[in-house]
Amino acid sequence: MRRAGLLLLAVVALAGCRKDDAPTRLERARAALFEKRPEDALAEFKKALDLLERDTSPQAAVYRARALRGAADVYAFELGDARRAVEVYRELIRLCPEAPETLEGRVHLAELLRHHFRDLRGAIAELTAALARNPPASAELSYQVAEMYFELQDYEQCELESARLTQKFQTSAFVPDALFLRAQALSMMDGRKAEAQRVFGELLERFPDSKLKPHALFELGRLKADAGEPERAIEVWVEALKTHPSPTVVQDAIARVRSRLRATTPSKVGDAVSAFDRDTQPFVGHGGEGEVLVKPPKTSAEAVGGTAEEAEKEAKMSAEPGHHTAPKPQGEGAL
Repeated sequence: MRRAGLLLLAVVALAGCRKDDAPTRLERARAALFEKRPEDALAEFKKALDLLERDTSPQAAVYRARALRGAADVYAFELGDARRAVEVYRELIRLCPEAPETLEGRVHLAELLRHHFRDLRGAIAELTAALARNPPASAELSYQVAEMYFELQDYEQCELESARLTQKFQTSAFVPDALFLRAQALSMMDGRKAEAQRVFGELLERFPDSKLKPHALFELGRLKADAGEPERAIEVWVEALKTHPSPTVVQDAIARVRSRLRATTPSKVGDAVSAFDRDTQPFVGHGGEGEVLVKPPKTSAEAVGGTAEEAEKEAKMSAEPGHHTAPKPQGEGAL
């Protein structure tokens, strides 16, 4: 009888230990998260870590990584405490560098450093460490690294990272984005704008249905305009107009280049730039003996619908001494 009582006490004691072990605390934490009780979940993760503090067994290392990752995620995504989340993610990396939870923890840490603290170089370091372990999302993480180098205005490194992505992950959905980013980086570097044009052209050729097509066309047009090819720039922009989400931006670019061309190119018969400016072109015809007849511009009377007689009267008045017409407002009639 006494032996049976001792056995019962041992069973009760073991049951009590199981209620306070790390796996049980982790289960309670997960249940609290499911029930939308993040504070309770955080308390359970902390209790699990306290129980594991002096345990150096391999199994304890597994539970420690789970508890630290869980606590960091609660701070980051449930409580919005970015500073505490960063501290716990870094503790996870320090104590459990090879754990699977640490790989994802580095990615989350990089996101916090980038968006909450604008520590771009710190974020790049974390993603680079994660990429060294070849995670499934390597192409996306590589693109993020290239993006951050662009934000840092380190265009040379951005170009290298983007080129590496397109070579290593040729079938990835991030290849068009990487080509666009690479071309942008090249366009920001002295002496490499021709390469930028080539890469934009590669994007347009390889991915004609990409959502980036109108943006690539717009940037390509700007490069051609800067390179002294205004007519070609206009052609490219006209193509971009078909699908560009902000057509007025493209139209303004076309108008600026056409305006510069009109100001710098002598007007002549057959001028491709001025041929479509119908409202501003005089009538050109041919008289006898090859004479070119140019219709004079309308007088102010004719412009508002006046008769030829009224126009002639206005011309006579303008010729009289002391008669002056009012000056036009600045910019009016420029075209």
